[in-house]
Amino acid sequence: MQARNALSVSELTQILKTMIEDAFQELVVEGEISNWRPASSGHVYFTLKDSNAQLQAVMFKAKAARLAFLPADGLFVRAKGSLGLYAARGQYQIVVDSMEAAGKGDILAMLEERKKRLATEGLFDPDKKPRLPEFPGRVAVISSPGRAALRDILSVLKRRNSGIRVTILPALVQGDEAPPAIVRQLKAANDFALGDVIILARGGGSIEDLLAFSDEAVVRAVAASKIPVISAIGHEIDWSLSDYAASLRAPTPSAAAELVSENADTTRSRVLTAARTLELSMKARTEKAKLLADSFKAENLELRFSRILMSFRQGFDDAKENIVEDMLLSCQSARQRLSMASALLHSSSPEAILSRGYAIVRKDGSKKAIRNAKTLKPKDALSIIFEKGQAKAEVMEVDK
Repeated sequence: MQARNALSVSELTQILKTMIEDAFQELVVEGEISNWRPASSGHVYFTLKDSNAQLQAVMFKAKAARLAFLPADGLFVRAKGSLGLYAARGQYQIVVDSMEAAGKGDILAMLEERKKRLATEGLFDPDKKPRLPEFPGRVAVISSPGRAALRDILSVLKRRNSGIRVTILPALVQGDEAPPAIVRQLKAANDFALGDVIILARGGGSIEDLLAFSDEAVVRAVAASKIPVISAIGHEIDWSLSDYAASLRAPTPSAAAELVSENADTTRSRVLTAARTLELSMKARTEKAKLLADSFKAENLELRFSRILMSFRQGFDDAKENIVEDMLLSCQSARQRLSMASALLHSSSPEAILSRGYAIVRKDGSKKAIRNAKTLKPKDALSIIFEKGQAKAEVMEVDK
């Protein structure tokens, strides 16, 4: 090849840039958003993709400010713009002028369906999740060694509570090999009791980067863990199905470390408050015990017994008076009954009868009163007894 036919990279890039931009001055592309990255300048960089290809995209600040919806990874959109070539990278991209949501992407639809199915099985039921201990002494961290997420966790734990023992369980956090690695480490943490709490962590990323933590096997392993799991996947806006299965979701790995390591000053303040409360409680109980003990002094006991005896004495006096009164009433009633019986008996006596003009008639020499005239016959001698004195008589005639 002759030197005069050679093109510099810049010349070739410029030729391609002209051809591409002239050929695609206006086009509409549909695809799924991935790796949505707003820049501090206000411009937005992202990727549009389908199952077979992907296209880099940029939307400048003025155009992005007019969006009528909030874009996110996994959202299926329709973008209108022009095709351009970014010479510094030799990369063609679509410069988006406007964009509208065209429906959910395949990934989000798949995750939503999986979420509903696992929720129906009860994997996200709060009542089935183990509770986090208030002061864990050991923490098992499942993450990728060397990543910022792990460094952040270790830094926070060291600063807030250096007494917590940390067991690092290395695992891939992205790609097809990540789910089985995460499941193995979750099982190991439970089988060997490697911590009071497990932190499952990785830094932020696109929805594809976080897919390992929405894998069904991983979600089931998190839900089955007997040790409470804190899910610290990505940043605050990111989510995974492990968040729903875990005992607790932390917005960031650093936040997860703060949740398991109460600040030393806070702990000290709580201990001092508890000690003061205990001291006041013991003081109150001691004073109460002293008051109770005082009541058993000799003079206090004598006074208490005298009060008790006074009550009994009053009761005895009242009972005695009641008995005496009842006896007097009974005697009076008996006396009245006796008087009435005596009067009745006297009125029925022979003397009382004779005093009323009656007489007792007997056969002479007999003590038996005659009650019937049939027992008499003429010339029987009779003895007649009156109230005062008696007389002798002879029967002249008997009228039967």
